[in-house]
Amino acid sequence: MNTTLNISGMTCNHCALSVTEELEALDGVTDVSIDLHPNEISTAQVTADREIPTEQLSEAVAEAGYTVVGDHA
Repeated sequence: MNTTLNISGMTCNHCALSVTEELEALDGVTDVSIDLHPNEISTAQVTADREIPTEQLSEAVAEAGYTVVGDHA
């Protein structure tokens, strides 16, 4: 399963690391790649070995202090 999340609020590499750590902590997630765009919409590519509900991914991002916005793929 590959999912792209649009995330608002990230401004630096520390932000990206926080989001990465929260997403990688989810059961089934095998890889997270962040494309950081400070003060704009950044993206996270999440790879998992099973289907993970979007709500669960969004909650992990929220735990890091950021918000998933718009559609995901």
